[in-house]
Amino acid sequence: MEPHRLDRAEARRIAIRAQLLDAPRPTGLLDVVRQLTLLQVDPTAAIAPNADLVAWSRLGGAYRPGDLVRALEQERTLFEVDALIRPIEDLELLRADMAAWPVWQRSRDWLEQNESFRRDILNRLADSPEPLLSRDMPDTSAVAWQSSGWTHNQNVGRMLELLTLRGEVAIAARRGRERLWTPADRVYPAELLAAPVIPADEALRRRNERRLTALGIAREKSTKMPLEPVDVGLAGEPAIVEGVPGVWRVDPAALGRPFTGRTALLSPFDRLTYDRVRAQQLFDFEYVLEMYKPAAARRWGYFALPILHDDRLVGKLDAKADRKAGTLTVHAVHEDVPFSRDIRRAVDDEIASLAEWLAVEVVTT
Repeated sequence: MEPHRLDRAEARRIAIRAQLLDAPRPTGLLDVVRQLTLLQVDPTAAIAPNADLVAWSRLGGAYRPGDLVRALEQERTLFEVDALIRPIEDLELLRADMAAWPVWQRSRDWLEQNESFRRDILNRLADSPEPLLSRDMPDTSAVAWQSSGWTHNQNVGRMLELLTLRGEVAIAARRGRERLWTPADRVYPAELLAAPVIPADEALRRRNERRLTALGIAREKSTKMPLEPVDVGLAGEPAIVEGVPGVWRVDPAALGRPFTGRTALLSPFDRLTYDRVRAQQLFDFEYVLEMYKPAAARRWGYFALPILHDDRLVGKLDAKADRKAGTLTVHAVHEDVPFSRDIRRAVDDEIASLAEWLAVEVVTT
């Protein structure tokens, strides 16, 4: 079909609306996660844990971290796998991949070499009436996991990860940063597990469609990303964005809708900016997460928050929260474009809202 022709302002607004960052705020956490399709779990909490910060950016002060805990651990409307929180109904789109996991030969070989270890873990979990921490399970591996990273010889943890990705084990809860594990059928709905597995090709097509709904506009193919792709295959319809090379895919339901913007502080892992190439092409927004850089080499700060105003990404907030001290220390507000008085006031108001949500006071250095 003939591609839709969009200017960059409309492309940006499509992306912002899809991510629930325009003025009409959503009203519930489950609605947010269903639209976004995921919340990424990350241990960095310079401001707040990523999943909480992303939810707050959409819901504002009405959101409480306990809402997420309740949805995961009691209501079971959300579930966690591979450091991503998803709506429980989306499990059906992952089951074909789970059945084929692992895809890497090294992991397949290690599982085969440790079949008795796998059975020991499953039996230990099945025999326990309560979910268990990884340290509660003995290491009976025949062959140790080899890695140049932190997972080297972490055999119980590695086995639990693989069994979760295979759909045999599930994360029942968290205690701080530690996960509690249990057999999958104690977390995932029985009717979902009993349903026929959706074929892999069909599941991939539907995941691409879901992702495009969440992103609004994306590339058919892009650089491979950890955890979750940023491209969408042939989902949606083709589009050309004025001044940007190449063809995009756009959600046709997102076209021609009214837009009213607002100001928002975003997590560095927020899906509006997670695809740095798309952020540069549509928003003229340059961003690098600098927490892995030496302090002297940082331009914007350890955990700088992208600042959205109306339909532009206008800067970065360098700040750090200290719950014990009761402070949100603002080191700098970096202006990618000169802030007008209205932008400055809106950003200051949003910083104040963030501090109120964190129950701390703003301190400016």
